[in-house]
Amino acid sequence: MSKKYDEQSIREDYGKLTRILIEKNITITTMESATSGQIASLITDTEGSSSIFKGAFITYCNEAKIMQGVPAEILDKYTVYSKETAISMAKACKKAFKSNIGIGVTGTMGNVDPANPDASNPGQVYYAIDIYDKIEAYYIELEPQPTRLAYKLAVAKEIYDALIEMI
Repeated sequence: MSKKYDEQSIREDYGKLTRILIEKNITITTMESATSGQIASLITDTEGSSSIFKGAFITYCNEAKIMQGVPAEILDKYTVYSKETAISMAKACKKAFKSNIGIGVTGTMGNVDPANPDASNPGQVYYAIDIYDKIEAYYIELEPQPTRLAYKLAVAKEIYDALIEMI
């Protein structure tokens, strides 16, 4: 059975999430690769989000991840597509922005990454959530989606589901 991701309900979920973060005064930031800022965008679509959203990094290439605090050794040892990289991304953005929550996302959407072909498997995504220094890392395999936006929204939904349980 293929899992369906509805854009409108995902946007509504993120509105709820942002209002909860505002109510609880919990700050958040992201370091996104595969989702290229989609999570940050969904969070900041809600009025008042500037009180809890500290900022974000879109680290689409390996060099950008390293520049923002992901150790090159992690990429070399585990590849850019790994839980270890996602964890490092979550920790690095949380530290950089001194936020309560850091989210790191890396993976391959619908095609093989020409910059990392040996580690790239379409539909495989890794993400991590660092909340108050408790870190959870996740791996998902997405079924083929019709568009890049659909892939990003699918990952956003998975992250929302994990994060809402943690807060």
